[in-house]
Amino acid sequence: MLTVRVLTTAEAVEIDVRPARLGSRAIALGFDILMQLVVLGFLSGTYLIITDLLPEPYGDLLRPDTAYLIGLALVAVGYPTIVETVSNGRSFGKIVMGLRVIREDGGPIRARHAFTRALIGLAVEWPGMLLPMVTWAGSLTTMLASRRGRRLGDLAAGTLVVHERRPVPWNLVPGMPAGLAPWAAEADLSAVDDELAEAIRQFAARSFHFAEPYRSILGQSLHAEVTAKVSPAPPPGTPPWLFLVAVLAERRRRAGVQLAATRAVTQRVLPGFGVIPAGTRR
Repeated sequence: MLTVRVLTTAEAVEIDVRPARLGSRAIALGFDILMQLVVLGFLSGTYLIITDLLPEPYGDLLRPDTAYLIGLALVAVGYPTIVETVSNGRSFGKIVMGLRVIREDGGPIRARHAFTRALIGLAVEWPGMLLPMVTWAGSLTTMLASRRGRRLGDLAAGTLVVHERRPVPWNLVPGMPAGLAPWAAEADLSAVDDELAEAIRQFAARSFHFAEPYRSILGQSLHAEVTAKVSPAPPPGTPPWLFLVAVLAERRRRAGVQLAATRAVTQRVLPGFGVIPAGTRR
């Protein structure tokens, strides 16, 4: 189900966001773990090369256990902190899943936000240095219970993860209503410009999303504006919504006829102009 929340920015501007839930965030985390393993492998290889190249007395200065702790800190805390700060909240996994970390007020995160999220993730959530099973259960419960899907790191840093790519429903614009085609073919629509036609199209495609009384108010406003610019008037008793749809459908039909005529003239004057050869089509 598409869940959209409204955030109010520091500039008092309301924006719609779709919080990321456990599923998409878990997949993004999987991709990030793969990247962290790659970074850890690179650091391990670098460590082995350096210890090989150092003279014998200095080769044991950096003990393996110390190197492991440094590498763990760089990968578990440094990787998400640096990557999310530089990319404005988008790690590799979040880019793949179309997610982004933002502040609670909708602004971009800073280094302190990314660092807090990463530190809480390492110490409490994952890998869970303190009572692993308890902290994992607590982290999952917190995320599932939060209306915005926020984990402990998000609560501590004042952030949340949202979807950048939102599904947009495809809205079908109705065609010519039955019985109005003869009237529309004779009507003068020259005063209905492209801007007004786009307003009609948006209303016809999305009117069922509007709640009353706003739908009726907008429909009446458009009907009055279009009626003043179209002559003759539609047949008596024509519902306002069907009148608007008929005007839109007739404009679309006339544009198609005009385009076909223009193409025909172009082909007579410049044969083959704008036609892709059959052998080059893919």
